[in-house]
Amino acid sequence: MSGLPSNISLLLDALIAIVVLILLITRFRIHPFIALTLAAGLVGLTSGMPVAKIMQSFQDGFGGVLGFVGIVLGLGTMLGKMMAESGGADQIARTLVGAFGRERVQWAMMCAAFLVGIPLFFEIGFVLLIPLVFIVARRTGVPLIKVGMPLLAGLSVVHGLVPPHPGPLLAIGVFGADIGKTIFYGLIVGLPTAIIAGPLFGSFIARYVPGSPSQELLDQLAHESEARDLPGFTVTLATVLLPVFLMLLKAFADIVLDQHSTLRVWMDMIGHPVTALLVALLVSLYTFGAARGFDAKQVLKFVDASLAPVAAIILIIGAGGGFKQMLVASGVGDAIGQMAVHARISPILLAWLVAAVIRVATGSATVATITGAGIVAPVVAMVPGVNRELLVLATGAGSLILSHVNDAGFWLVKQYFNMTVTETFKTWTAMETIVSIVAIILIMILSVFV
Repeated sequence: MSGLPSNISLLLDALIAIVVLILLITRFRIHPFIALTLAAGLVGLTSGMPVAKIMQSFQDGFGGVLGFVGIVLGLGTMLGKMMAESGGADQIARTLVGAFGRERVQWAMMCAAFLVGIPLFFEIGFVLLIPLVFIVARRTGVPLIKVGMPLLAGLSVVHGLVPPHPGPLLAIGVFGADIGKTIFYGLIVGLPTAIIAGPLFGSFIARYVPGSPSQELLDQLAHESEARDLPGFTVTLATVLLPVFLMLLKAFADIVLDQHSTLRVWMDMIGHPVTALLVALLVSLYTFGAARGFDAKQVLKFVDASLAPVAAIILIIGAGGGFKQMLVASGVGDAIGQMAVHARISPILLAWLVAAVIRVATGSATVATITGAGIVAPVVAMVPGVNRELLVLATGAGSLILSHVNDAGFWLVKQYFNMTVTETFKTWTAMETIVSIVAIILIMILSVFV
């Protein structure tokens, strides 16, 4: 936009593209995949990017997201399908409902997500636990959102605040923080944050947006099992948590073993999220398949059928990644970050603010954490006595705020919970914002004592 400072022009370009995107989906009923692709192109054209770079940036973003998330969704969906068909999900649901009671089952979901999510990427924890949300909601009659919000809150909190997630881990390196203290402070801040944004907010918002999953996903992940005998609770839990165990082993090996150690190299491979999920899926073919009386033909049918419902979801998430990359490549994230640095505020609050505005602009929590830490680190170096661990947490908290249409996670939640864009704003976006604001308040309080 001629006549305006470059930073302001970039912000207006991004804002216009986001408004157009929302209108295409809500008013003109354009499929989100097509709308995201068009909006990404609009950002590239209006920001003055070279024409050749526009489509390349979109492709890079699309492939960058699906290179990991696509594989994770595929493997995780197959594992979830096997758990559902065997009755394993039903077994866990019965146990949780029995232990916590129907009125408190949302607390069980939050605890499960908070613990399971510590070593897992958000997307992995989501696809592993989403069958439980569907089946618990169906079995208890509790609104889907009341059960689902605690799951999302637990996973989101540990993703943004607790190493070994990539954002906090890289911020630790940038700020020179201690990983042990960061984990300890992260858990102190994270648990009450998850409680407020999960069970408490979920119970409130479910009165207005109860949620109703698509029948296709419900049939796949929460139908009554045809297995001749249900797997035991221990067997089911061990199979589902096998990826968690393998990733924890990797994290442990990275801490105690030399980086050139042969054992560490192998543990890094075995504990990689893709490898860990693949191993768990192979184990499930026996524990949830052959051991339950299913023959090879039936197991193949289950695995094959599991992929159809997530095909559209994968395309939408990929397009969301392309849109995000276009915002990054156009310089929107850097423009916002540099503007925020000029604000004269507490370094901890500044770290939160910079990460927050980059998150809103780019849609990526990891990009917001890494970029925000890089921008704030030189400023912090000039202010002695700032707690480096709390800077990591503040940056992570800022990176979670206001997830909206440029975030692949927004579309993941929208599609799985079968919500409209407006309903997703009221639930997922509001929950992420609550997580961010509650976390920074607790971090500022903690800064008084540490």
